[in-house]
Amino acid sequence: MNFKTLLAGTALALGLAGAAAAEGPVKAGFIYVGPRNDGGWSQHHHEAAVEMIEHFGGAVELVEQESVPEGPDAERAMTQMALGGADVIFTTSFGFMDPTINVAAKFPDVKFEHATGYKTADNVGVYSARFYEGRAVQGYLAGKMTKTNKIGYIGSFPIPEVIRGINASFLHAKKVNPDVEMSVIWINTWFDPAKEADAAQAMIDQGIDVVLQHTDSTAPQIAAQKAGNVYTFGQAADMAEFAPMPRISSIIDVWAPYYIERVQAVLDGTWESDNTWDGIGAGMVGIGEISDAVPADIKAEAEALRDSIASGEFHPFTGPINKQDGSVWLAEGEVADDGTLAGMNFYVEGLTGEIPQ
Repeated sequence: MNFKTLLAGTALALGLAGAAAAEGPVKAGFIYVGPRNDGGWSQHHHEAAVEMIEHFGGAVELVEQESVPEGPDAERAMTQMALGGADVIFTTSFGFMDPTINVAAKFPDVKFEHATGYKTADNVGVYSARFYEGRAVQGYLAGKMTKTNKIGYIGSFPIPEVIRGINASFLHAKKVNPDVEMSVIWINTWFDPAKEADAAQAMIDQGIDVVLQHTDSTAPQIAAQKAGNVYTFGQAADMAEFAPMPRISSIIDVWAPYYIERVQAVLDGTWESDNTWDGIGAGMVGIGEISDAVPADIKAEAEALRDSIASGEFHPFTGPINKQDGSVWLAEGEVADDGTLAGMNFYVEGLTGEIPQ
C-alpha cells in the first residue's frame, strides 16, 4: 500500500535554496520492509521521515511505501518512485541493497540512501548505526537481571549487523555474570509477529528469563508480559508501553537528524555519496530509560557503561576476546577495527550453535 503526504507551503517563504524553490518541492521517498505501525524498525523510520518533513515544511514532499518484501518487489517499488519524480529515495532494509544499486544505475539523476548496507555508487550513499554499542548495554543488564542464568536472542538474518549484536550482548552479559548462557533462535525474517512470538515462547519454556531481539514487532514483549517473570528490551523504538515490566530498557534508532541533513544537502545541491556509521556518541543510537524494575545500582552501572561508550573511552569489542573455536581474535587491550566488525561472520567464545549459512 502506498502513502503520500504533501504539506503545502513555499520554499521561498522559508528562505530555502532558490533553486529548490524555483523547481518546486523536493520529493523524498521512503521504502519500508514492514508496516509503518510495526512498533519498531519501520515505524521509527516513518516517524523520522515525518519529523524531517515537518522540519522543512512545504519545501519537501514525502512519498512512502510500506511492507515491501526484499527482492524483486523492492526493485519495482524503487522504480515506481523514481519514475514518479522522487529526487532522493531512502531504502530502509539490508535486503534492499542490490535492488537499490540496480535501480540507481537506471536513474543516475536520483539520489539513493540505503540503510545498513555497504554498496555505494555515485548516486548511492549508505548509512547505519552502531547498534552493537547499545547491545553491550543490554547485555550488561541481561547478565545482571537474569535469575536463571539463561538469556535468549531472537535473530532475524545471519548478517554482520545481527551477529555483532549477538556477540556484543553476550560478551557484556558474561563479563558481569560468568555463569550466563545465551540461546539464539534464528527466524529468517525482520517482521513476523507469529514467528517472533513462537521464538520468545520457546525461550521462555526453556527457562530463559531475559529475551533480546533483533526483529521488529512487539510480539516478544507480549509473550514476556504474559509469562510475568521475563525481562525484554525495546528494539529500534522505545516500546515504553511495556515498561516497567517486561521491557526494562531499549535501543532507540535516531534517524531524523540524518534525514534532515541529507535532504538539506539535496535542497542545497551539495549531496554526495557517503558512508555513515555512527553510534551512541553521535546520537544515532539511544538507550531508552532503564525502568524501575532494575535496581538503582545496576541502573547506574549500565548508564556509566553507556557514557563510557559515548565518550569513546571504551569500545564494546576490546580484548581479550576469543572466537568460538577458542582462537584468539583480540589480544588484551586490542580494539576491533571497523573492517572486521563490518564483515563479522563468527561467534565469540562461549556461544553455542552455528551461524546459519
